[in-house]
Amino acid sequence: MVNYLHSVMVTTGDWDTEQQRTKKTPERVMALEKFLIGQVQCGLNHTLVLSHDGMTVWSFGDGDYGKLGLGNSSAKSTPQKMDSVSGIGMKKIGCGSQFSAMLTFDGQLYMCGQDRLCGNSDTRPIATNRPQLVHSLSTFNIVEMATGAEHIVVLTSEQEVFTWGVNGEGQLGLGHTNAVTEPTKVATLSGLNIKQISAGRTHTSAWTSNTTIEKSTRQLGAPDCVPSQFDLLNDISIPNARARIRVLQQLSDLISHSWPLIDLTDNLSSKITDFSSASHGLISGLIRPILFPRVSNLPMVRALGKTMVQGRNYGPYVTVRRLAVRGKKSSPVFKQISHQILRMKPSNLRLPSRAWKVRLIGEAADDAGGVFDDTITEMCQELENGTLDLLVPTPNSTSEAGQQRDRFVFNSSLISHDDAESFKFLGILFGVAIRTKKPLDLHLAPIVWKLLAGIKATVQDIEEADFLFVQTLRALKDIESAGVDANTFNDVIPLESFRAQSWNGSFVAVIAGGDGIPLTFANRHQYVERALNFRLHEIDRQVNWVREGMSTIFPLPILALMTAKRLEELVCGMPEIDFNVLRSCMRYREISENSVLIQWLWKTLNDFDREERVLFLKFVSGRSRLPVVASDMPQRFQVMKVDRPTDTLPTSQTCFFQLRLPGYSSQRVMAERLRYAIRHCRSIDMDNYMLLRNAEQNGDEEDEDASA
Repeated sequence: MVNYLHSVMVTTGDWDTEQQRTKKTPERVMALEKFLIGQVQCGLNHTLVLSHDGMTVWSFGDGDYGKLGLGNSSAKSTPQKMDSVSGIGMKKIGCGSQFSAMLTFDGQLYMCGQDRLCGNSDTRPIATNRPQLVHSLSTFNIVEMATGAEHIVVLTSEQEVFTWGVNGEGQLGLGHTNAVTEPTKVATLSGLNIKQISAGRTHTSAWTSNTTIEKSTRQLGAPDCVPSQFDLLNDISIPNARARIRVLQQLSDLISHSWPLIDLTDNLSSKITDFSSASHGLISGLIRPILFPRVSNLPMVRALGKTMVQGRNYGPYVTVRRLAVRGKKSSPVFKQISHQILRMKPSNLRLPSRAWKVRLIGEAADDAGGVFDDTITEMCQELENGTLDLLVPTPNSTSEAGQQRDRFVFNSSLISHDDAESFKFLGILFGVAIRTKKPLDLHLAPIVWKLLAGIKATVQDIEEADFLFVQTLRALKDIESAGVDANTFNDVIPLESFRAQSWNGSFVAVIAGGDGIPLTFANRHQYVERALNFRLHEIDRQVNWVREGMSTIFPLPILALMTAKRLEELVCGMPEIDFNVLRSCMRYREISENSVLIQWLWKTLNDFDREERVLFLKFVSGRSRLPVVASDMPQRFQVMKVDRPTDTLPTSQTCFFQLRLPGYSSQRVMAERLRYAIRHCRSIDMDNYMLLRNAEQNGDEEDEDASA
């Protein structure tokens, strides 16, 4: 059995090793030497083993979400017996990225791991760190199951197929791409006499017997005409379009299989040869937009998994003071955290959830994730509201001309050692955002993302952020067409030397000694060339510092496979908050999805404007952005009905991404209370219950820190 990070095989019943180091050749697992093994299955970072008689299941590896079925989330380096299912009798086992599944001889399915993938009702209070029966399928006789990375498919004795899990690529076959948390029948396969099923990472297959599937029911295939959104292909025939797609697919396959052999260092040769063409195409960015997403996704998943800290839910502690002391305002959160993080070992920050845990001085808040998110959001605000000077608005925002008026670029005037450290920490934040899938609420200009991705900027990139600068240089270059000559040049052009405006608005020399070089009609072309070259490389130093910080958290060679747009999406998520993403990964507690209260809630949220949507997301999660893909949500959004007086204010638990609603007399009252809460109730202090609980647990926590 092979998966992303490891592989196993069964010979006569024994396999693997107990030592925690990379193995390049098969070794026997001595802990299972006395047992006859029937099956093994690999997940992303964990393994299941089934005895030959099906009566014993072992698990080991990463224990996140309790997927090892041992009652906790600890990692295990040696096979551990799942006592809760011993003796039941399993005929098949399966692993996904964050879950495990076991099918019994009598057709019942047991699962453990990430609760949104374990198939039980969202309202059912069941812990999923031990195998639990999938209750909605208990009345069926399941004869086969298959597991993808984040979805499951089962086949019943009546040839009915049920699927659930992540559905971003339509892998559930339900005619939509929304995530599904409970087993749902694939209606299009009913009556087709399905005999076998299979699941890949993001696709599903089913085999029939003596039956053909009509074209209209296929999930995959080609349309009969060019879809309307691809109007540029209208003049291309369908056969030619298919042929072009096949060529692009073959190119992606070649790059995907050979990219480790390609030189991705930023040394573009002036002469392109057969041996350097792939390197040139990737580094220059020419072929990145036409590569399939898997070219960068799979190496990224592998690299992140290989360098991830195992067995911990959060990284080192950092201390933050946000409250004023004796009238003295505290320093920016960005500076407080950066000074501590930059002294830490970068490898300790490579976690999938919280890279560090925040202790707030003077605030009664326990960081179970919400405080981490809240301080990240606050740092993003400091970067863009003028508290810090690392970023400056694009010139278009001050001149009110052109596009990107709400975007920022790096401040090129910051060149000291402390400035370099700040930019490196900004790069660390970018890397943490990618690893944790918690986007940053930043609005950098596309030229910045392009440079961060290792793609050289163009004059068009400058113009999109500073329209007047490029237009002025074009007019200066062709000024003779306006009737200006050498005699009238200095009367028309106010510049006297080789100086130009920088990204931050100040005038600086565009070349060394430029202040002493007069600008004349004769050398204006040279000036334009120098000014453009200066602006193209003005923030190179700051970009390199940010990339240096990123490299401690995220493998930079992977960026050579990405477009600038893809990098921005990984770091910053969606620019607009789409509540459909939240709705696709919902969990309701103590309330039904079809209740009037929930219908009122979605009506209220859909009526929110852009500002209110951001405030709501910060109220329930501490974050201001959502990932681009719903499957990248680090937590499911929970709505819980609480027993409080009617028409009182809603509350939230940011650590658990949870909105707690009392009853309301009408949708209008709910909307009023919710709007008031998101604008005025921003404190994350805990109530007395939480304070007491933390006091009781403080001793254990300190012991854990000491041992770490």
